[in-house]
Amino acid sequence: MELGISSFTYGWNVGMTGSMAEKAMNETDLVHQTLNFGLKCLQIGDNLPIHTFDEGRRSQFKALVKQNGIRLEIGAKNLSPENLERYISLCVFFDAPLLRFVIDDEHYQPDAHNVIALIKDFLPELIDKNIVLGIENHDRFKAQQLAYIMDAIGHRHVGICLDCVNSIGAGEGLAYVASILAPYTVNLHIKDFKISRLPHKMGFTVNGEIAGKGMTDLPWLLQTVKRGGSCQSAVLEQWVPPEENIEDSCRKEREWAEQGIAYVKSLIQ
Repeated sequence: MELGISSFTYGWNVGMTGSMAEKAMNETDLVHQTLNFGLKCLQIGDNLPIHTFDEGRRSQFKALVKQNGIRLEIGAKNLSPENLERYISLCVFFDAPLLRFVIDDEHYQPDAHNVIALIKDFLPELIDKNIVLGIENHDRFKAQQLAYIMDAIGHRHVGICLDCVNSIGAGEGLAYVASILAPYTVNLHIKDFKISRLPHKMGFTVNGEIAGKGMTDLPWLLQTVKRGGSCQSAVLEQWVPPEENIEDSCRKEREWAEQGIAYVKSLIQ
């Protein structure tokens, strides 16, 4: 299992609409940060969508990745035929062995049967190009539904990208989700969190935490996924509660990443 970072390790530093740092991190910065951590795996997600790069930017990024021996993984959202075709082509261009997809987008929410049919249509291409498709547990689909999709497809080139926290949005806890999805997991999103009761006691908040300091049992999770036998990589992602300004949020996020990677390294390496 290769340890790495993601563009979602640095959500505030990479930036989002309405909240951009004065000097936002780009793909070059992420390669250098990967190397600074002594790692060789980088996942670029849909907060830095590679399909928007022009030809020159793509070529420069590819050269940098190759020069430094980085395992590049590519992430996208909206599992439509057009998007899947586009991102398979990008994986081929970058020689990326893993393609992580969030099924849904704001106006696109296919049911399980449509997802199965779509992936089966593209399975020969995934096999031919030697690309593994990882479907992320991302709120809407419950673990049993995702397992049903995996069993219906039934091929090692399609698996689960298991995120530590996302399934809270589907009303399911990590121990339950991992017990079902670990055997299918090809990529792990390491993320820590804490749940705090509101002052009036009528509800909770869910916030990110530094890896190793929250409620995710990472030693247990890593062993569980490892026993599944299919997981290729594990990348650190973070939900960093914002500070009063973007500069302080970015600084905090960088500090969390340093501490989180040091902790996860102690478990994996």
